[in-house]
Amino acid sequence: MTGSGNDFVIFDPGAGSYEHLEDPGFITTLCRRGVGVGADGVVFLEASGDRSVRMRYYNADGSRASLCGNASLCSTRLAIEIGLVPDGEFTLETDAGNLRARMTSGLPEIDLEPVDVVRPDATELGRSGAEKRLGFALVGVPHVVIQVPDLEQIDLPARGSSLRRHPTLKDGANVNFLAGGGGHWAYRTYERGVEGETLACGTGAVAAAIMLAAWGESGPETRLQTRSGKPLTVKLRQAGNQWFPSLRGEGRIVFKGTLGELA
Repeated sequence: MTGSGNDFVIFDPGAGSYEHLEDPGFITTLCRRGVGVGADGVVFLEASGDRSVRMRYYNADGSRASLCGNASLCSTRLAIEIGLVPDGEFTLETDAGNLRARMTSGLPEIDLEPVDVVRPDATELGRSGAEKRLGFALVGVPHVVIQVPDLEQIDLPARGSSLRRHPTLKDGANVNFLAGGGGHWAYRTYERGVEGETLACGTGAVAAAIMLAAWGESGPETRLQTRSGKPLTVKLRQAGNQWFPSLRGEGRIVFKGTLGELA
């Protein structure tokens, strides 16, 4: 499946037991492009109640992640498509908490857990070159957001890798570069666990929208263009020091298949 270019291998729970597949080495091989299937991550789904689905997510390097926004959108669509839950709103259980999930205007949408770790000024990480502002938000996973004048002029591999491993960030972070204005925003993400650029990052879009709102650049709804050209829409409500986000975007089945033997 793909969520705005962020692609995943998702195992259908109806195909039998796959506990033996949740091995870091296997997942790394599966996600390796050219010799495996090729993906940014792997998802294991299972029904956990009448209106509940459990999602376990692994990065391409085999590490388990507490949340992935686009994988959650893909899982929302697939859970309904294969009948794990009936149509309508249901609970998507993740390692970062329980999300409310549904289809809205033909697209999957999720309500994320409240975000209360938000630092609109994170210049202690060190501003570089023409970077305007740096912020930090914990949206299930940690995110650095950097406002820049031009997304095409950044050295994403070098700068992203440097900040992703910044010594003050205990668990590392995804690094999102954000540019635009006047309601038109786009971003690029260096994603930990993939250790490179992905075409979209759902929780990164949420972190970027929260920063834009905190900086006074956007309001309760922000539409962000991903590197794939597909948009992600973030709706926000603030209460005290907490932000309550919803994320809507693509969750598309690209192909179905049977896994063969991997070398």
